[in-house]
Amino acid sequence: MIAIFNKFRMGLLPIYVLLAILTASVTLVSCSKDDELEVQNDFPFEVNVMPVPKDVANGQTVEIRITIQRTGNYSNTQYFLRYFQFDGQGTLRYYDEAPYLPNDLYSLPTEQFRLYYTSTSAVSQSFDVWISDSFGNEKQISFSLTVMISIVAKRSPAAKAGFLFLE
Repeated sequence: MIAIFNKFRMGLLPIYVLLAILTASVTLVSCSKDDELEVQNDFPFEVNVMPVPKDVANGQTVEIRITIQRTGNYSNTQYFLRYFQFDGQGTLRYYDEAPYLPNDLYSLPTEQFRLYYTSTSAVSQSFDVWISDSFGNEKQISFSLTVMISIVAKRSPAAKAGFLFLE
């Protein structure tokens, strides 16, 4: 009986060896350094802007309300703002801070904020605001404002004759 058992065990030896090699191979392949856990930290975002008046007078300030909406949540994301004015003249500022300089990069402390644009010219004005994050994603918002011209009519003796002088 022992002889039969030893013969049966010897017949299974190649199967045991093959099973050990297969287990070792699967273990080594599954522990490869090439398959690292990927953590996504680059989330795109959208920018929502409340409606802005199209007309502005020289010296008038317009409020621009902006909200950054993330598609994912990564706690170390920082947002930045820069702007470029290509028509007219004016200043852009964040709340009561000093006016921004064109093409300089400014950090945004919150994802919901207000900018204030003050017109300093008597012609139409156009400018772009660029909002970017710390991963290189960037959104452009374009603004175009038309200057309102106030017309003051002067009453003069000529006005009685139907002439109107503009100041």
